[in-house]
Amino acid sequence: MALNDTDAPVKRRRQRHPVRTTLLVFGALVVVAALVAGGYLFSLARSFDAGSETIETAFPAEESRPTVAPEAEGAVNILLLGSDSRATPEELGDTASTDPSDSRADTMMLMHIPADRQDIQVMSIMRDTWTDIPGHGEAKVNAAMALGGVPLVVQTVEGLFGTRIDHVASIDFEGFKGLTDALGGVQVDNPVAFQSSGSEGESFAAGPITLQGESALKFVRERYAFSDGDYQRVKNQQLFVKSVISKVLTADTLTNPQKVYEVVDQVSPFVAVDSSLDAGAVGSLAVSLRGVRGGDIDFFTLPNLGTGTSADGQSIVIKDDAAIAQVAEALQGDTLADYLAANPEASS
Repeated sequence: MALNDTDAPVKRRRQRHPVRTTLLVFGALVVVAALVAGGYLFSLARSFDAGSETIETAFPAEESRPTVAPEAEGAVNILLLGSDSRATPEELGDTASTDPSDSRADTMMLMHIPADRQDIQVMSIMRDTWTDIPGHGEAKVNAAMALGGVPLVVQTVEGLFGTRIDHVASIDFEGFKGLTDALGGVQVDNPVAFQSSGSEGESFAAGPITLQGESALKFVRERYAFSDGDYQRVKNQQLFVKSVISKVLTADTLTNPQKVYEVVDQVSPFVAVDSSLDAGAVGSLAVSLRGVRGGDIDFFTLPNLGTGTSADGQSIVIKDDAAIAQVAEALQGDTLADYLAANPEASS
């Protein structure tokens, strides 16, 4: 009887011990996981912030900027500028500079992220679009970069739509090479077969093709091979960007920390952003868009009436002011998705 009395409490202690051990182990694993995740995210953020450049003066004077309409509270507009570091000094002219705020803007896209974060709309603005440049009169929209750097580009685009730009990101095309390699290649459905120009030109077949490295750069740069020149180049750039975003947003990429790190590491040296678009802001935006996939992103081009000639003899793209007024209203009211649904011909 005494023996049984002695055994009873020992048995009870053994029954409780596995539970305590399990809780302690689980707690330790949670702590380790948090530390690992925290360390990874910190490393990722440090890589982005250290690798990318900052556009110290990205916005015009506050008094010249539009206010945010109540209907658009929470929406985010990001102006994406693409520059070509391989352009010759003759092509760059007075805009040749190592300052990210002074490089040539070969590609201009306005990314609209609605307040509900259910989708994304991306609008290409053709670089030869003839419009008003504040303080300089009418000129091609990309002339704003040479005349006043990024602040004047922002002011020009804000004036075009009466809509506030929240962030600016300038991307050097050279970064596309490392980006496609980090993603293991990017597939696009090429609508038009073509041979890229230059002594190292490359053939691109019509249909699904996989772009990597130098081929990706040639694909997005080419315009001389097309009868409609910059029109097809803009379409190809939209195809490429959409394919990249779709590839990044796949589970295969998002669940692979090494691949995510490689993408950030490869791209950040070729990116310049406004001072508020740091890793924290990018991360927060990414989390809010966690439900968005490639099929939720619509690309379209600023409505225009085709090409023409300016009074001083330049070949230009003529704006469709009536259609642009509709786009502006949609941006101001955060209803750009509704505009595209009502105008399916606008989407790429």
